[in-house]
Amino acid sequence: MFYHLFYEVFDINLFKYITFRGFYALFTSFFITLLIAPFIIEKLKKFQSKAGGYVREYTGHENKQFTPTMGGIFIVIAVVISSLLWNRLDNFYVWVVLFTMVSFAIIGGIDDYLKIKNKKGISSKTKFALQIIFATVIALLIYFYPQFDTHLYFPFIKELQIDLGLLYIPFIVFIIVGTSNAVNLTDGLDGLAIGPSVIAVSTFSILAYVSGNSKLASYLLIPYVADSGELTVFLMALLGAGLGFLWFNSFPAEVFMGDAGSLSIGAVLGTVAVIIKQEIILAIVGGVFVAETLSVIAQVLSYKLTGRRIFLMAPLHHHFEKKGVEENKIVIRTWIISILLAVFALSTLKIR
Repeated sequence: MFYHLFYEVFDINLFKYITFRGFYALFTSFFITLLIAPFIIEKLKKFQSKAGGYVREYTGHENKQFTPTMGGIFIVIAVVISSLLWNRLDNFYVWVVLFTMVSFAIIGGIDDYLKIKNKKGISSKTKFALQIIFATVIALLIYFYPQFDTHLYFPFIKELQIDLGLLYIPFIVFIIVGTSNAVNLTDGLDGLAIGPSVIAVSTFSILAYVSGNSKLASYLLIPYVADSGELTVFLMALLGAGLGFLWFNSFPAEVFMGDAGSLSIGAVLGTVAVIIKQEIILAIVGGVFVAETLSVIAQVLSYKLTGRRIFLMAPLHHHFEKKGVEENKIVIRTWIISILLAVFALSTLKIR
C-alpha cells in the first residue's frame, strides 16, 4: 500500500526500493507482534485452562500442558498486516504467498483448536488431504503463471537442468506439503522450530532478492525470475514476526507456535523455493527440518520391518532429550547447525 501511495502518487523515490520496504516490513511486523502477542497469549491461556490443558503425548513435557499453543496466529496476523502495508499489491507472487500462509494457518489453527478441545485434533488423513488440496491450488497458480519455468535447477552444476513439464505440479505439491510438515515435526521444544525458521527465512529473503535482480542473477548464474524480488519484502515481514514470536517462545516459553504457525511457515518456505527455482537449496537451508523428518520415517520403517527402534524417541530432538541432553542445549545447537547450513547454502551462489 505504501508503495502505491508514496511512490506512485507522491513520487517519493525511496519507496520503490525493495531493500527499504523490506527493512521496514521487518520492523513493522516485529512491533505488531510485540503489541498483540500479550493480549492473544492471555486469551489462549484462559481457553486452554478451561479445556484442561494440552501437551503432545509421550513427550515428557506434561509440565507444559497449560502453556498456550496456537501462538502462530499472531505471526500470521503480523505478516499479513505488514505485507499489505509494505509490499507492492500488484505483484502476483505476493498474493500467492499470502494465500499460502493464510490457508495453511487455517488448517493448523483448526487442528490446534480441536486438540485443545478434544485432545485429538483433525484426523491425520483429513489434515493431509486439506494440505494436498491447498498445495494443489498453489501449484496450479504458479505453474500456469505465464512466465513460470518448468526446469529444475541444481546447485554446483550450472549445465544440469531437468524439464519436468506437467510433473512440476505434483513436485510443487510435494515441496509445499513436505516442508510444511517438516517444520511442524521440528516444533517440539522452546524456540526449536522458530530458530531454524527465521534463519531459513533470512536466507531466502537474500535468495529472492538476487533471483529478482537480472544483473545479480546473471552474474551468479542462477535463474532470473522477474518480479520475484518483491518476495524479499514479504519474507522480511515474516522474519520480523518470527523474531517477535521468539521473544515470547524463548525458554521458558510463554506460548507455543502450534500447527497454525509451523504449517504456514513451512508452506511459505516451500512456495518461495519453488517460485525462485531454489528447491534443492531449500533442502540444504532446511537441513534441520529434513533431519527431523527423516528420523520419524526411519523410526517408523525400522519398527515395522524389524520390530526395533533406531532412536530412543522420534523426532530427533526427543531422542537427544532421552539421552539426557538439556533442552536449551539442544535448541542452541540446532540454531548453530541451521546458521552453518544457511552460510553453506549461500556459498553455493558462487560455486557454479
